[in-house]
Amino acid sequence: MDQEFEDIDSDGRWQKLYLEIRNQSHECPYKVAKYPENRIRNRYRDVNPFDHSRVKLESTENDYINASLVVMDEAERSYILTQGPLRNTCGHFWLMIWEQKTKAVIMLNRVIEKGSEKCAQYWPSDEEREMAFRDTRFLVTLLSEEPKSYYTTRVLELQNIATGEKREIYHFHYTTWPDFGVPDSPASFLNFLFKVRESGALGVEHGPAVVHCSAGIGRSGTFSLVDTCLVLMDKRKDPLSVDIKSILLDMRKYRMGLIQTPDQLRFSYMAILEGAKFIMGDSSVPIRWREQSREDQEPKTDSSSSAQARCPTERINGGSDYRQDGKTASPSPRKDMEADGSTTKSVQPCVMNKDKRSSF
Repeated sequence: MDQEFEDIDSDGRWQKLYLEIRNQSHECPYKVAKYPENRIRNRYRDVNPFDHSRVKLESTENDYINASLVVMDEAERSYILTQGPLRNTCGHFWLMIWEQKTKAVIMLNRVIEKGSEKCAQYWPSDEEREMAFRDTRFLVTLLSEEPKSYYTTRVLELQNIATGEKREIYHFHYTTWPDFGVPDSPASFLNFLFKVRESGALGVEHGPAVVHCSAGIGRSGTFSLVDTCLVLMDKRKDPLSVDIKSILLDMRKYRMGLIQTPDQLRFSYMAILEGAKFIMGDSSVPIRWREQSREDQEPKTDSSSSAQARCPTERINGGSDYRQDGKTASPSPRKDMEADGSTTKSVQPCVMNKDKRSSF
């Protein structure tokens, strides 16, 4: 695996490998996402959940949410990869978390990036402490918040107003990962990933973890790929038998466009190779990751709690402020659509084993 990375790196073949993955990816139907009534629930026009793997809301007349269940059987990992909630879908987002028995939300973007709203603020700030979502009847309360230099850990209480039942939800928020970019270093990323793992929220005893960025494909795909590959390396007798490209192609059967750039692909390989040191028995590396991440320094300036991007908590979804701009879905965030300078791509027909299809 190290040699494979070195060969690709020295030959400058990341773009070529990325295009191979893009062209070998399966394109499955996504008819439901294109229904007229669902268009205002999509942040981007061309990032849609496949019909076979989309998560279905159970307690609403319209069951659509732009979210995909990614099931990695051998790793015993399930993730829900989703877009950053829109102002009109925050209630749907929390309903999904409740129905899927999710224990953790992993947020990999800021609310505002480069002056554009990438995600609605769907959790309460330290000042307001709670948010009520009347349309789906949930109350979210901030119990604790621990900011680090590049991520923040929160504990939220999610209450079903109809039944009074309450659950604690972990919210892991990576605040310095740029859109289309990569984290500062594999060490800082792995330090964050292992914080998520230590919570136990990725385990089979809980529902799928919800992972999102803005579109739910680039940064979210990177996180899920690295975690899955490290789990497989730990499970197998031969850790180096893990084929990163094959794993990514498998994940792309569940949600389109996972990992958006050659740089994100290269970073994924780097993080997996660095994480493999721990898998292979070097117990000192997590300490080194923490030191190199400098997580205890002052947090970097973060505009992710912008009041202007706050979810409406007193309106029914689909109300007058259903989108941040009052318009239809935004243009594509998918750089992979033009990675070779073209606007079209050849893809494999959708082929899914029946035993891997979502039961939703």
